[in-house]
Amino acid sequence: MSEWPADWDERKRGKDCPMCAEGRPDDNGFGLRVFAGRFADGYLQRRDVGQRGYTVAVWRGRHVADPMELSDDEATGYFGEVIRIARALESHFHPIKMNFDILGNSVPHLHTHIVPRYLDDGSPMQPARLMRGEVIDERRLPEDVVTADAAALRALLR
Repeated sequence: MSEWPADWDERKRGKDCPMCAEGRPDDNGFGLRVFAGRFADGYLQRRDVGQRGYTVAVWRGRHVADPMELSDDEATGYFGEVIRIARALESHFHPIKMNFDILGNSVPHLHTHIVPRYLDDGSPMQPARLMRGEVIDERRLPEDVVTADAAALRALLR
């Protein structure tokens, strides 16, 4: 049985937070930034999880682990930008459904996984395979595909 790390409370308060430390890069290694907002950055992920267009929106204010820590104005701004990113994903990829997952169990910094769902994605009527822990390999989409999708999304998000 696993346990929460001994320094979990410190991590929730921002200790060694990788999302705070990275700043606001155009490429964070995991994905390419397609949106730079006042409250969030959107990163189109390189990882092939079976849902093309998988994007992570990262809160870019002070360190916050959970959305309840946001003021009403911050929450409105953050979730407005998450929806803006999702609408661009929907317009470009044409999924049948969008999933929004806010976890933070391994990196306690507010971020939202935006997961387009498709008829043939292998998880009908269930959470995406990634969110069920079934995608464990690190396969990546071809870089030219990610780069082209990122350019199209940036154009939609201007």
